[in-house]
Amino acid sequence: MPDLPAVQSERRTGPLLDHLARRMRLRAKSVLEPFGLRPRHLIALTALRDAGGISQQGLASTLQIDSTNVVGLLNDLEAAQLVERRRSPEDRRRHMVYITEAGANRLNDAECALETSEVEVLGALNPDERETLYELLRRATHGGWHITCTVGEDD
Repeated sequence: MPDLPAVQSERRTGPLLDHLARRMRLRAKSVLEPFGLRPRHLIALTALRDAGGISQQGLASTLQIDSTNVVGLLNDLEAAQLVERRRSPEDRRRHMVYITEAGANRLNDAECALETSEVEVLGALNPDERETLYELLRRATHGGWHITCTVGEDD
């Protein structure tokens, strides 16, 4: 069977998502700066708020970053008194990380500011469409990898 060219589609989502993500990152960076936060700080604070406390190793796993990098991240947040590390009562070798009240307040303020920036970036979408986009992206990020690509096969 001769090699057939791959069917090309002009409807690739990857480049569009990349472009949108870049626009969102640039806007988020400028919005978070007055709060003394970077996007990675916001993600860590969100994970800590949602977890109610987690080990440093668990946080590294949740954020999918190297455990040595999570130490630096936590140093930044702890210096700003947004998180606190405590020894685990079950295993004194382990540190548990908790968001502080100041951290929860700063996160809330930053999320409110980000909401405005998201509306600016996604201004072409109405509120229902933005909600649909959020749900689709949430499902896509939590779903498994299911890639099906047929190249030149007859149905």
